[in-house]
Amino acid sequence: MKKMDKKAAGSWTLDNNLHPSAVKSSCHPNLKMFLAALSFVYFAKALSGSYMKSTITQLERRFDIPSYLIGIIDGSFEIGNLLVIAFVSYFGAKLHRPKIIAVGCLLMSFGTFLIAMPHFLIGSYKIETSVRPSVNSSNTLPPCSSGSTVAGDRPTILPSKSCERDSSVSMWIYVFLGNVLRGIGETPVQPLGISYIDDYAQSENAALYIGCVQTISVIGPVFGYLLGSLCAKIYVDIGQVDMETVTITPGDARWVGAWWLGYIIAGAITLMSAIPFWFLPKSLPMPLDKHDTSCTPEQARFIKDSPKMEHKFRQEEPANLHQMAKDFVPALKSLLGNPVYILYLCVTIIQFNSLIGMVTYKPKYIEQHYGQSASKANFLMGMINIPAVALGMFTGGVAMKKYKLGIMGAAKFAFGTSLLGYFLSLFFLAMGCENSKVAGITVSYTGVESLSYQERSLFSDCNLGCLCSRREWDPVCGENGISYVSPCLAGCTSSTGSARNTVFGNCRCLALADAQPGNLTATPGQCPRRDSCDKIFPYFLALSVLSSFIISLGGTPGFVLLVRCIKPELKSLALGIHTLATRTLAGIPAPIYFGAIIDSTCLKWGYKTCGGRGACRIYNTSAYRIVYLGLTLGLRTVSFFLCILGFAILKRHIKQEEKSALTNGSAELEALKKEESNSIHCEQFILALDRNPDRETHL
Repeated sequence: MKKMDKKAAGSWTLDNNLHPSAVKSSCHPNLKMFLAALSFVYFAKALSGSYMKSTITQLERRFDIPSYLIGIIDGSFEIGNLLVIAFVSYFGAKLHRPKIIAVGCLLMSFGTFLIAMPHFLIGSYKIETSVRPSVNSSNTLPPCSSGSTVAGDRPTILPSKSCERDSSVSMWIYVFLGNVLRGIGETPVQPLGISYIDDYAQSENAALYIGCVQTISVIGPVFGYLLGSLCAKIYVDIGQVDMETVTITPGDARWVGAWWLGYIIAGAITLMSAIPFWFLPKSLPMPLDKHDTSCTPEQARFIKDSPKMEHKFRQEEPANLHQMAKDFVPALKSLLGNPVYILYLCVTIIQFNSLIGMVTYKPKYIEQHYGQSASKANFLMGMINIPAVALGMFTGGVAMKKYKLGIMGAAKFAFGTSLLGYFLSLFFLAMGCENSKVAGITVSYTGVESLSYQERSLFSDCNLGCLCSRREWDPVCGENGISYVSPCLAGCTSSTGSARNTVFGNCRCLALADAQPGNLTATPGQCPRRDSCDKIFPYFLALSVLSSFIISLGGTPGFVLLVRCIKPELKSLALGIHTLATRTLAGIPAPIYFGAIIDSTCLKWGYKTCGGRGACRIYNTSAYRIVYLGLTLGLRTVSFFLCILGFAILKRHIKQEEKSALTNGSAELEALKKEESNSIHCEQFILALDRNPDRETHL
């Protein structure tokens, strides 16, 4: 009865002469639900991914690890993709795509929760400081403790059990494994989701739908960075320590925010995104412009069984895993034999290296170069930079639809916007700040600029009478505008107040850099940047927004170019291989070598409580800017040379297609007539079936 009801409904539509354009312009309710669900998944995965990038400095400080190791952790997401992307893209396209996406969401959620686990397993965060309370007293020991004229490491008594516990378990491994699991779970979302839309949406609307989904995916980082900004303001051990005893502020190089809190929130959102996909069908009715008939797959099966009817439609038959495995290698050879696809792959790999490396360390660059806190850097990324990218991608999708850009038009549009954004980005090299003045590191104790840093340069005649540690980082700002690595190395012999309100007095080293020594006091924390740097920062933000918008204009046309330059049956595999290649050759290595080259500009490293180098405390600002921006722009320069070659190959490919179309024009015309005949035959078949229901049994 149910089957007959559906046929009756179809017959009613045809009997009432519903114009085909009305059907063509409609969007199936399940497709709308899929678009909404996929957009939410893109939002959730983008939120958690951007939150990961917003916490890199927090993770560095919490686990006392260098930037290159953070790059490995960040690249572990791509490692998860690498493990399963090719098989999920190929086999998943022939299975129940919505349910596979749902399983992926569950894995992403579990991985996100796993990242937050170390906070509940590791002890409380110990702030590196040279000021320690005296035994059985509420007072503090003098920063400059005399007792030796030899500059060495201040003796520190540490509980051996605590040290063994910290060194025996590297808690960042949990973050690494959780991110790998996130990568595995995210694998089916893009290739299966985009191919599902492209299969069941009208051809003229597919680009707009993909643009909308991509736009939502860019909105996710807005909330991700805002969440990172909020959590960076909250102290890591909130609720476990008395905040009055915390001696540092969010702008300090030792500050660690509540990084774990955001992962719990992101994991919950990702978990919710899995729900709608369990209720979506495996397939939808094919749109009219893709097979020129309004027959559903169920109706098409009746037509197929009829000896007088032939029709081209998407088969939704039970998956034959053996046959799929047998067809995998030929499909892969056919895809890799497409020169346009291969060159497109090379260009995007190089550009993704530049993009991923730049985005991963941009908040850190804002922190280190312009002296902003982690919270403010994340806030600016979320509220200013990311919305510009979202607007650019959406505008690019609208332009693609409005001007009906073909393959060559989309390629030219994407190349032009990328080139214009590149020229604008060159101005970043001129927006530099000077190194902050830190005695013994960037300037001498007399105030003369010097970058020949060695550990021995931390000591001077003014602090040789103190028993100071060369390894500790507890900066103080002197009244002369110069920062000192610690109050002990500043030669301070007294202190008043407590926690953040401490004032160190009689700091002998301040007199060396001041021709007219006056108040020899210092306060906790580094001295603020110069006014000239504060004036440059707004221009940096404005140019960053403009260049991001222009570059992202070509995002959607470039993505549609990828889909259109290959055979329709290879779409899922092509998207999967593209994702596999970019994440393997860009997503994994880019954060690592960007982090390593940034580490090379470090001037002062922190040290772990049990020995060994920890996180960097201060960088050479000028060198940081040159290597970070130089590497970003250099990679994009190489990609443009490949683009020129790509245009030549694409133009030749289009000419060959046009020539083939002219040669086979008569054959295609006959095929078109046959398709139209089949469409009419389909309608006649349904009408006949409606008049004679018993024919179903006969068939």
